[in-house]
Amino acid sequence: MENQGIRDARTLGVPKMLLLGLQHMFAMFGATVLVPALTGLSVSATLLFAGLGTLLFHFLAKGKVPAFLGSSFAYLAGYAAIAPNGEAALLPYACAGVACSGLLYLVLSALVRSFGTSRIMRFFPPVVTGPIIICIGMTLANSAINNCTGNWLVALVAICTVVVFNVWGKGMFKIIPILMGVLISYAFAALLGQVDFSGVASASWIGLPVKAENTVFSLMGNCDTNLLITAIIAIMPIAFATMIEHIGDICAISSTVGENFIEDPGLHRTLLGDGLATAIASLFGAPANTTYGENTGVLALTKVYDPRVIRLAAVFAIIASFCPKFSALVSAMPAGTIGGVSLILYGMISAIGVRNLVENRVDLSKSRNVIVASLIMSLALGITFSAEGAISFAVGSLTLRFSGLAVAAVVGIAVNAVLPGKDYEFGHHYSNGKE
Repeated sequence: MENQGIRDARTLGVPKMLLLGLQHMFAMFGATVLVPALTGLSVSATLLFAGLGTLLFHFLAKGKVPAFLGSSFAYLAGYAAIAPNGEAALLPYACAGVACSGLLYLVLSALVRSFGTSRIMRFFPPVVTGPIIICIGMTLANSAINNCTGNWLVALVAICTVVVFNVWGKGMFKIIPILMGVLISYAFAALLGQVDFSGVASASWIGLPVKAENTVFSLMGNCDTNLLITAIIAIMPIAFATMIEHIGDICAISSTVGENFIEDPGLHRTLLGDGLATAIASLFGAPANTTYGENTGVLALTKVYDPRVIRLAAVFAIIASFCPKFSALVSAMPAGTIGGVSLILYGMISAIGVRNLVENRVDLSKSRNVIVASLIMSLALGITFSAEGAISFAVGSLTLRFSGLAVAAVVGIAVNAVLPGKDYEFGHHYSNGKE
């Protein structure tokens, strides 16, 4: 049966669809733009390949999954290991490592296609994916709080605006609370004199989003082979965490929408789309892509699940990438606005993880399930918020760093596979608690 949210979206009309697409674009902006800001990568290239990657993902997923692909935070440690201060000459090496990690998605996609989703999903049951989704939201919440501390008053305006429009809003305003939160808090911060528009004034109206010297192709004929190998070895393992994150996100979107996207269009298709989007974006100097939990939070808030809305957001992102002035305007967005909106969305991600456990009827009275969940959450949060923020291993002259999510994912999968008493069979306890 066709999903109610999709039917509703088809009756909204073009103006409302455009606003909904704009809201999804703004929902991903805070986190997506923050990654290039932290790493030194191009904001314009980031927007371009977030949009192109999303459209590629939708094409490969038969246009059925309402997911947006934005910048992945999981690779921040990888960029920092190769280009700790965002050195322009070193970033292409880091991007090459990220591009190679995207190829691991293709391997997992082939395994799913060859052996079937059920056999592969035995290694990714809700007792594993649920806690990982929870931890994704919790680890992101720290950045939301840090942004809020820049100006709590602006952040509170954003939070209150989202709540007011979501709970008491009427008509169209009820389904664009995130967009209203961004616009109103941004304007409020500008009135307080908290926004620096100097970068916007000096930026051009039209410009190319990609520069040749920032791409991996710039290494041809002038490549440090040892550094390239180091970058690939150091960064590729991060894919183990992001692939788990992808599966968790697809499960979360399935749970939110009430459709089993793991089976239709198939996990192999969504993995292929995510992996190819990451590899292509990285080759052209943009961050790794990942299915965005922020936009899943918007789906949960608005109850509008039409994938066409997401594709509109992707088109808006592509158009915006050719306007340096618009990128500068986004970069000038006050931290309080980003923090306030993100605080709600990141909490929504964790709440979806909890719902994933509940709706799939994970029995936490069983010791083996408690052990799996507790190890995942303790390792993910403990390592992420430790002094180093990662676990390091020396391999010869190389030092490999594994993030908290990567370690938690590997340990969770391994422990779940080893411990007896597995009671999860894919497809029997899934969407909305229905058999």
